[in-house]
Amino acid sequence: MALIQFIQAGVEIPIFNAYSRSLKSKLIHIATAGKLSAHASGHVIVRALHGLDFSFADGDRVGLIGHNGAGKSTLLRVLSGVYAPTQGQAVRQGSLSSLIDVSLGIDLESTGRENIYLRGALLGLSKNEINARLDEIIAFSELGDFIDMPVRTYSSGMNLRLAFSVSTVIQPEILLMDEWLSVGDEGFKHKAEARLAELVESTKILVIASHSRDLILKTCNRVLWLEHGMIKMDGAPDEVCAAYFG
Repeated sequence: MALIQFIQAGVEIPIFNAYSRSLKSKLIHIATAGKLSAHASGHVIVRALHGLDFSFADGDRVGLIGHNGAGKSTLLRVLSGVYAPTQGQAVRQGSLSSLIDVSLGIDLESTGRENIYLRGALLGLSKNEINARLDEIIAFSELGDFIDMPVRTYSSGMNLRLAFSVSTVIQPEILLMDEWLSVGDEGFKHKAEARLAELVESTKILVIASHSRDLILKTCNRVLWLEHGMIKMDGAPDEVCAAYFG
């Protein structure tokens, strides 16, 4: 059983030297989507997330919506373990895979084959597990002999195909996404779409941030609307989308 539970969870990020530049200080007050406060030492505190109470369980397909800066990316980072809450608790049970940045860990000077091991290790795969899937990953990427060439010789499309092929080879219990991935040329794109749909279908909990009403309504059975780092609405996709998108 997979589980995600937040209990009055929040994240505060210190911004040092913000008040030392008066113009920048004024702009940050205008532009920020989070809440600002001042620490006793003089630096600014951005309250990126505050008072989040929710739980996700098997079968949940959760859409995160909200304007830029509302806290969606920060929440995904807490879910993935990149950030730890500075207040409250965040509990996660189950294997997790993040498709937020599929190119993370790709080394341009290493070959495609070497990068499969590098990216695979970041995903938590052992060397034996990567060995067992190596041929499958190479075949899916359609890179041919380029798999033993340095990644710096790849086009941007080839780079993405390699990263996508490695990142989607595992079947996680919890899957995190920041928008729906679109990879490569038309031929590869259809194959990638099919694999992504299969991955989403097989995962126990999906959390996807998106600005697309159609994607949210098509993919999700629950939606969290974030505003200023807090939950403004949590409910059925048609209800929340109607309130948010109008």
